Amino acid sequence: MRRVILESPYAGDVSRNVAYAYRCLRDCISRGEAPIASHLLYPHVLDDNDEFERVLGIRAGLAWLKVANAMVVYTDYGISRGMHDAVQAAKKADITIEQRMIGANGS
Repeated sequence: MRRVILESPYAGDVSRNVAYAYRCLRDCISRGEAPIASHLLYPHVLDDNDEFERVLGIRAGLAWLKVANAMVVYTDYGISRGMHDAVQAAKKADITIEQRMIGANGS
């Protein structure tokens, strides 16, 4: 399976964005990919409102760049600051970046 880093919004309307991220995970898996969505994992063990812990979580997520085949960026709800920063890190690491849309409200 192709290893991909999944990027989608988290902050703001967290419940909507988490539900959307789960749909994005399903979309990746249906494409034969093995996605990692660190923004769904790390906020459960780190405090996203604590700047030190937020940065720690971001760094942990970006560590996956070393083994990822691509970064997939789901843009139905736009691109957040965190997503933008992750894309810049992927560009610097020369990782393939793919933008995707699956529809904000369905399927």
